Amino acid sequence: MKRRLAVCRLAASLSLLCGLLAPSVAREQSDAACPPSAVAPTAEQAQAGLKSARDRGFLWRLQKDGRSSWLYGTLHVARLEWVFPGPLLTQALRQADTIALELDMLDPQIREQLLTPPAGAEPVTLPRALSDRLMRQVERACLPAQALSALPPALQAATLMVMSGRWDGLDPAYGIDPMLAAFARTARKRVVSLETPELQTRALLGRSAAEHLQFVEQTLAELETGRARPALLRIADVWARGDLAEMERYEQWCGCMETEAERAQMRRLLDDRNIGLAEGIDRLHGEGASVLAGVGSLHMIGRNGLPALMAQRGYRVERVPFEPAQRADAQ
Repeated sequence: MKRRLAVCRLAASLSLLCGLLAPSVAREQSDAACPPSAVAPTAEQAQAGLKSARDRGFLWRLQKDGRSSWLYGTLHVARLEWVFPGPLLTQALRQADTIALELDMLDPQIREQLLTPPAGAEPVTLPRALSDRLMRQVERACLPAQALSALPPALQAATLMVMSGRWDGLDPAYGIDPMLAAFARTARKRVVSLETPELQTRALLGRSAAEHLQFVEQTLAELETGRARPALLRIADVWARGDLAEMERYEQWCGCMETEAERAQMRRLLDDRNIGLAEGIDRLHGEGASVLAGVGSLHMIGRNGLPALMAQRGYRVERVPFEPAQRADAQ
């Protein structure tokens, strides 16, 4: 049971976690006990990255009413070299006039709303022992003591889980979603959020204070035992190689769908949200937009995934194949 919880937490790593912290809050890297912090590429690095960029992730073309839109399966925590779009993704980005994301984390209003608890949510106070464990993980992540204090405990724990990938070069600051938002602004394209911070926060916090506390305890256990990092590495590798067949087998290797409680949690985090995401993409396309929708890759798989839902809405859905890649963790 405990081993599979790490990947369950990974599935809960919503796009809101990409922008909760700026890289500048981390301790100076002269401290060898700290994970590497994200750094902006130099002009030379950016030029080289763009020149050598290859396509990663998963891309589909949607066709309806004589226009094309696209679905792009993203990764919320990534490596610097992965933020440079490859040629096929660049072509789709140029042809689209609207970039639709789960949340536009470059929107100041979105970031401000993240600090507002969902209406009617049960207040949660951590027991002293659990609070102390959380603070030890904040310290281990080399964050200031108050860096996460404005967030609900579950969001604090989930953010720490995502940030554990920094030990392996995976950083939310290099998330693919904010890259798409930055590209859209540079190219003067419209950026649309398909969800709200409240919706994503509710999906993560659970239905009660008891579920909230259980989430925090389990996530901290994964951090303390080191189980979170291998899960992050595996799904990052699958994404970077564009291995859709392996991603579609997620339920078989994640170990996160073996109890009714786990299946309910995954439905809340993925399937239930996919309905609203598909409605939003369809609405934008129906209004005349050519949309590139960048959404977490787990939303793309299965009969309730976005490609299947868009096909049900009358779209012609075609996978845009990328060149095969080597294992990302060997690069």
